[in-house]
Amino acid sequence: MANLRNNNDRNFNRGRKEEPFRINMLIKVTQVRLVGDNITPGVYSIEDALKMAYEQDLDLVEIAATAVPPVCKIIDYSKFKYEHKKKQKEIKANSVKVVVKEIRFGPNTDDHDFSFKLNHAKNFLSEGCKIKAYVHFVGRTIVFKERGEELLLRFAQGLEEVGKVEQMPKLEGKRMFLLVNPKGGLAKSDKKQEKSEKSTQEQPKKPAENKQEEQPKKIVENKEEEPKIVSENQQEEQA
Repeated sequence: MANLRNNNDRNFNRGRKEEPFRINMLIKVTQVRLVGDNITPGVYSIEDALKMAYEQDLDLVEIAATAVPPVCKIIDYSKFKYEHKKKQKEIKANSVKVVVKEIRFGPNTDDHDFSFKLNHAKNFLSEGCKIKAYVHFVGRTIVFKERGEELLLRFAQGLEEVGKVEQMPKLEGKRMFLLVNPKGGLAKSDKKQEKSEKSTQEQPKKPAENKQEEQPKKIVENKEEEPKIVSENQQEEQA
């Protein structure tokens, strides 16, 4: 087996420390559990597993290092790594990136400033952002924490149409926080309404087409009935 470990015909020791998985000679265990195709699943010594991989001109890849014994597969490592990176990119692409917008108040915020920040929060929520509103208490203004709580509750009430409260006002140090999430499906619902309106506008066209198709049939029927009436009158005159 020493000759097997020193065999470099296909760069069998190509594993590197920065690789996401340990392969071939970097697997420093005495036994491994093999799974996958073209093998009989089971527990093998590391020497037998490496030999099997070498005979198939493939790599021994450790896919579950925490298992006892570690789980390995005999596969083409370059192809396996490519598919792994592709899956990771798909997961990142499908993951929702939430942007948090912070809005700061003071316990003595006036109505004009409040409505101005409320409109900004509505725009942020409609864009899919998350709102983190807080009242900052400076010095002795901490005695007005009830006023700050009322302000945040009024703020949450003003966002009911476009947002949903994730966390009610909570005091942490000198700040009282409120978290509001956007309501999902606003843009989708608008698109669905537009599609439904278009479909309702197109629906009346179908019965009109049917009438146009039916009209020629009635005309033909009338033409067929007229000769019958004339022929009967002629028979009476002849009689």
